[in-house]
Amino acid sequence: MNVTIHRDRPHLGLAAAAAAEAMLVAACRARCRATLVVATGASQFEVLATLAASREIPWEIIEVFHLDEYVGLGDDHPAGFVRYLRERFLDRLPRSPAAFHALDGRADPAAECVRLAQLVPQGDFDLAMVGIGENAHLAFNDPPADFATTQPYIVVPLDDACRRQQVGEGWFPSLAEVPTRAISMSVRRILASRTIICSVPGPQKAEAVRASLEGPLTPAVPASILREHADCRLHLDTTAASLLTRSSGD
Repeated sequence: MNVTIHRDRPHLGLAAAAAAEAMLVAACRARCRATLVVATGASQFEVLATLAASREIPWEIIEVFHLDEYVGLGDDHPAGFVRYLRERFLDRLPRSPAAFHALDGRADPAAECVRLAQLVPQGDFDLAMVGIGENAHLAFNDPPADFATTQPYIVVPLDDACRRQQVGEGWFPSLAEVPTRAISMSVRRILASRTIICSVPGPQKAEAVRASLEGPLTPAVPASILREHADCRLHLDTTAASLLTRSSGD
């Protein structure tokens, strides 16, 4: 894993977006198309804002895949990730992407997983952009994560730590209003990406980062599986990296 520590969130966002731009441009030049998986959440604000402003990326030949969504929420809900992606990313692009494969949180979850499985590429994604949760979740794969399933999308329970994070970040007014289930891209499907760019800012993520990088590789720490990937670039700010015992910085 390539780990870079940045002085603050803006520098992290610029660097992660620049790396994503380079990956997407190279993929489009090589194959005249590309596939991109996009994460949501507060950790992605700066990254997506910078990436959406790129005029070097040929968005019109890129398919965008949705990483996860709450069961029961529609695209009109303020905390829904379809709304997040449209407002913070898709609507800001200079050109519309070839496709945006959104998750429908109001659909039957099992049927939605089947539908989405028919849309993912047979091979690897070109690029997956992800974050790490306060409980070290990867997408909505909370601990203990399923490291074995090969299903592209799965229905998962959300643990209390994950749900409290959503309240703490201001997406929901109370824990009672946070859904208890989500549709998530599976761990193995995320790993089936040529490159993974993982952006993690903030002191509240420091313990999860330490456990993911320096603890055992285990489903109890879902993001620890990123250490198995051949080309994972982890971008941290100094606060997220504060508990690491070994590091590299910009």
